[in-house]
Formats: sequence, structure tokens, C-alpha cells
Amino acid sequence: MPSDLTIIEGQYLKDILDQPRALDDTLANLENGKALQALAAKIRHGKFRSIVLTGMGSSFHALHPLQNHLIRLGLATVMVETSELVYYQSRLIDSKNILIAVSQSGQSVEMLRLLKMNRGKSPVIAVTNTENSPLANHADARVLTRAGIEFSVSCKTYVSTLMALHWLAQSIAGSDLRRSRQSMRPVSHFVADYLLHWKAHTEQLASLLRPTRNLFYVGRGNSLAAVRTAALTTKESAHFAAEGLSSAAFRHGPLEMLSQQLFVFVFAGDPKTRNLNARLFKEIRAQGGNAELIVERSTCKPCALPVAPPALRPILEILPVQMITLALAALSGREAGRFDFVTKITTEE
Repeated sequence: MPSDLTIIEGQYLKDILDQPRALDDTLANLENGKALQALAAKIRHGKFRSIVLTGMGSSFHALHPLQNHLIRLGLATVMVETSELVYYQSRLIDSKNILIAVSQSGQSVEMLRLLKMNRGKSPVIAVTNTENSPLANHADARVLTRAGIEFSVSCKTYVSTLMALHWLAQSIAGSDLRRSRQSMRPVSHFVADYLLHWKAHTEQLASLLRPTRNLFYVGRGNSLAAVRTAALTTKESAHFAAEGLSSAAFRHGPLEMLSQQLFVFVFAGDPKTRNLNARLFKEIRAQGGNAELIVERSTCKPCALPVAPPALRPILEILPVQMITLALAALSGREAGRFDFVTKITTEE
């Protein structure tokens, strides 16, 4: 591991370290306006045939906890990428369905196409970081994040989106939003405490990952948000190929790839399947594979999540991933998070 980490100390790292501020500002400005209250009540009382959750990239992956929450409420919920929605599942764009559309910029090419196609057919709840974007202006109700300007790879916008979506879930459920706000308040402190040790985390992970050529992230349930986003951001920020799968899917073939050049990060996740994930982690280790379990009180400090209420876990689970991206970038001698070929806002289909 290079002793000089200045190669990774660019704007992406600054955005990572700005996450506690982004979370605090987002939480302080979350509003449950009349339009949102009215649509949340209609959803809660089954006035829509289906709830369609849509977005692209990390905005899409962040929807996993919301989908699980809505299904637990007994609400018919479909989660589909915006590109697939507009070209292959456009029948879902219907007055009997409601769209919950997530886009950090509110103006990606797929979202613009969706807004053009919709034209009032489906009510829209927007979750966006850009107040005057086409998505925000088109929506019947909106939930705004306050992450601020972001350099490239989604980090502070991602955690802020998870917070906004949790708020939306509580609104739809008819929960006490004052109490919900209070329960989310500590998350920025948990994030800040973890990030105090970013340099030590990065160095330790770099030592672990030095021989790695193949990287997997696996988990279940709400952890799929981190799993899918991890694979995406690792490719974007470190130019390192990675795959995100459910733990069950990893057993259906990729387990055969175990070698000294493969590393698997297993997210322990929710109590319902935590034993299954822990068993997979132990099995990989027993067969001579390289793996770490991302869990509270992990013996691997970068993989040790802050002990926090389960509702906050999806936000915290992305922190070790961010450290992994910094470590991989340092090992390859490149600035983490600097784009060579893509732009922050996708404008081409």
C-alpha cells in the first residue's frame, strides 16, 4: 500500500467526507406538504392499482428498502429501471398507477423521456436533489434532498436519497413523522464517526485487496441497495470490475469461482436472513476463499458498521464500499472518482 494517499485525495473524497453535512441538511429540510400527504393517504388506502418505483443507477438501487417496506404494508409495488419502463413496460404508465421517480439531477435522458410519455397519465412523486429540475417541476408531489453539488460518483446524494425515501416510506405508512425525524437524527453522527478513520480504513482494505482480480458484493433484502450500488460505484470510481448479487444468486454458480484472486464482501443485513449470510461467509472462508462480513462489531475495522437502529442500516452499509473504492484506486495509482468517459448527468440513451 502506498504511504502517500494524495492520489485519492480529490473531489470524490471530499464529497464522501461531506456526507454528514448532506444528511443533516436533508433531514432538516424534509417536508410533508399537503400534496405529499394527500398522495400518501391514497397509496395507504389502496387507491392505486400499483406503485411503480423507478430510477437509474444508484437512484434505482436505493429503492430496494422502500419496495420492501411497501410490500410489507400489503401494497402492490413494481420496481423497474426508467429505461425499461419507457420502452418495454410503458403499460404501467397509467392513471390507475402512481409513479415514485428518483433522479438526483431530475434531468437524465431516461427521466426526461418518461416525463414526456407520462403527460399527466400517472401521478408522480419525485425524489430529487435538484429543486428546479424537470422532474421536480413535473411532479404532483416531491421530496427534496439537500446534498449539494456533487463532483462525480454518487455518494452524498445516494445517502441523502436513502434518507428521503425512508421519510417517504414513513409518510405512506401514516407514521408519526416527528418521531421518524427524531429517529433519523443520529445517522449523521454515525457516519461522521466512521469517516474519521477513512485513511486507516483505506490502508487496511488495500492490504486485503492487493491480490484481488475479481470482486463480488452479496447480500439480501434491504442490503441489495448497497450490493447493487457497490458494484456500480466500484466500476465508476476505481475502474475495477465488480459484481453485485443476492447471496442466494451467488450460490447459483459464482461460488465456483473461489480463488485467491477473488474477494467477496458479504453484507450481514437484516435479522431474517443474517444467519444465511453469515453461513455463506464462513463457507467461503472454509473453502480457502477471501471474504469479509460487513456487520456491526466486525473484526475487520473498515467492515464494522456503527451499531444503529435497523432503519438506518441501508445508509451505513455503503460506507465500507466507499472505503473499498478508495483502496482500489490507490492500488491502481489513479484518482478515485474522476470520470474519463462519462458525465455526471447521462444525456445519451
